[in-house]
Amino acid sequence: MILKKISELAEKNGITIGYLEKTLGFGNATIRGWKESSPSVEKLKKVADYFGVSIEYFLE
Repeated sequence: MILKKISELAEKNGITIGYLEKTLGFGNATIRGWKESSPSVEKLKKVADYFGVSIEYFLE
């Protein structure tokens, strides 16, 4: 669910998940890995801040 919401936000903003990972200083495929595991709060906060949403947005 988190990955789906991030993917939707990325698409709306005209960027790829790879670009987002690189911009935020994450390793390659870090965000895509969240399909199978949960992100750390710190990483999820970075993504939320990038898109101007709350962490709760991803958890709804």
